[in-house]
Amino acid sequence: MSGRFVRASKYRHVFGQPAKKELCYENIKVTKNAWDSNLIKTNGKYLSVNWDASGGGAFAVIPLNEVGKAPDQVPLFRGHTAAVLDTDWNPFNDLQLVSSSDDGKISVWEVPEDYSFFNYVDENGDPKDITPIKKLSGHTRKVGHVQFHPIAEDILLSSSLDYSVKIWNVKTGENLQTLQHKDLVTSFAVNWNGTLVATTSRDKKLRVWDIRSAKIISEGPGHTGAKASRVVWLGNSDRIATTGFSKLSDRQIGVWNTEDIASGPIGGFYTIDLSAGILMPFFDAENKILYLAGKGDGNIRYYEFSDDELFQLSEFHSVEPQRGFAVAPKRTCSIHDNEILRAFKSVNDNYIEPISFIVPRRSETFQDDIYSDCPGDKPALSADEWWSGKEAKGPILISLRDVYEGSELNYHESTQSPEDIKRERVEHQEETSEEVKKPTKVESKSVSVKQETSPAPAFSKTQEKGVDELLAKKEVNTLLDKVNNLSDDEPEKQEEDGDWDEAPKRSAEASEQLKIEPEVKKESKVVEEPKVEPKKEPKVKQEPKDIPKVKEEPKEEPKKEVKTQEKPDKVPQEEPVKPLTEAQGSPKKTLTLKETVEKLGSLVVDLESQISRLVEANLAKDEKLDLLQKKLDSFLDK
Repeated sequence: MSGRFVRASKYRHVFGQPAKKELCYENIKVTKNAWDSNLIKTNGKYLSVNWDASGGGAFAVIPLNEVGKAPDQVPLFRGHTAAVLDTDWNPFNDLQLVSSSDDGKISVWEVPEDYSFFNYVDENGDPKDITPIKKLSGHTRKVGHVQFHPIAEDILLSSSLDYSVKIWNVKTGENLQTLQHKDLVTSFAVNWNGTLVATTSRDKKLRVWDIRSAKIISEGPGHTGAKASRVVWLGNSDRIATTGFSKLSDRQIGVWNTEDIASGPIGGFYTIDLSAGILMPFFDAENKILYLAGKGDGNIRYYEFSDDELFQLSEFHSVEPQRGFAVAPKRTCSIHDNEILRAFKSVNDNYIEPISFIVPRRSETFQDDIYSDCPGDKPALSADEWWSGKEAKGPILISLRDVYEGSELNYHESTQSPEDIKRERVEHQEETSEEVKKPTKVESKSVSVKQETSPAPAFSKTQEKGVDELLAKKEVNTLLDKVNNLSDDEPEKQEEDGDWDEAPKRSAEASEQLKIEPEVKKESKVVEEPKVEPKKEPKVKQEPKDIPKVKEEPKEEPKKEVKTQEKPDKVPQEEPVKPLTEAQGSPKKTLTLKETVEKLGSLVVDLESQISRLVEANLAKDEKLDLLQKKLDSFLDK
């Protein structure tokens, strides 16, 4: 979780905007039960609230368009004999939801089509209660959490104080599988394509299960604190995030590799603060943002997940603490307002406040960079297909552009599964590691280009002295002498003496020994060095006889390469050159003079750039000495 520097992100300025008071829900009676659940849930059309009711457990359903103050008597969903602990909406049926209770039962409900929170009354004008259409029995103790499967129709998961997580077929009422734990399960989350489930337990262990085979894929120690921890799957990936406490009661976040839980969280735990409220995590898979709402906190933190790290974006501040928190599906957000998340928080157990998280932009067109395809309201598999072993890459997706334009929704399957994402990440890491192995060549090339294009500074006697101390070779001294003797109005002349083919050889030898590289314009007398032994290179010895015509054009300017290009054309016409190329057996060396000039030019340019760097370093040293001398003089004057 990096907060040490400003990180570029299109979500860096996301802000939470609470609804006006007239658009909130008042006179709400949230249950006082202390069980750790979110207390409220929403599907974007309705909001379910664990209600504080007598005569057994109950919960209320509020249509989101029925805002304002609720009447004292409202219709309730009654059917449990003890307090309702949790609810969840069917992602593929907006009128169906389930509830779990302290009585150990799971109830299935249907919201009546004519249902109204304000006006659903009987003939006498009294609010009508709704009864369940089905009950699921199998847990032996209280059922604390329920959650529908993300891609398979009529598949439900539930956790209980009997230390188990059960998988149900809601349509048939059959208990398909049981994941038995050693202690109370405090939280669980299903992955993108519905094949795995991660669970946290009171025994402080974090586990990843294969749902259908009931086998543990990975297991390891989680948060060490005594309070309950939560888990959330990080979208279409093999990463999960957990919230919990340390032994010192610090609130923490951890990001885990689901294939290697035992190695601990990636990069260690991130410490949030010292507050006592449990953090409720919610992950926006489309924007890769993790939201954390703490029980008893008024603030909501959010972080961007990238490259196995959490980067803090901002924080929604409020003086009103929340106890319950719910997030609506992405398809129900207000795309025209650049809303990327719609949430609801309970305030003081009698008030529910909507909050919109918005990307601040003025554009009135569809923002395709922040709105990718999201899960729709159709299942990818039936219950029988999923239980028989059939797999899908993920949920059925819809385009939010269709939602924005109000056109007919086009449903399509997920193109990538978590396994595909993992494969791409591994390939990217391999490519990156290969690039890291050879950064030196790339960097040297970029530096070389930068130096070639930069102008060479003028030389002074002090700088020349510093360079001579570092460069003791005669070739470089000769070069510096000529450069130092040139006046501003004296034109530079082309090479008149010496051997054109021997000069690059001497320059190359000097460059290799000194590890520096020369300049084109000011390296003309390096070629006058007569000390190279011609006997070592018999082929080069013959060429000076063939190139006397170079001296005939002393007034040629070095910047114009036209004359130097014409000279090689005359060389092949002379007889002594032909035996030379035949003896070498390489017809490519008929342009020896041209290649020599080009090599000399490149060597001279590189030598000049290196000398320039040395000169600049020496100049900086002189400036420091002058500054020190001034300080010393001023001190002596005092």
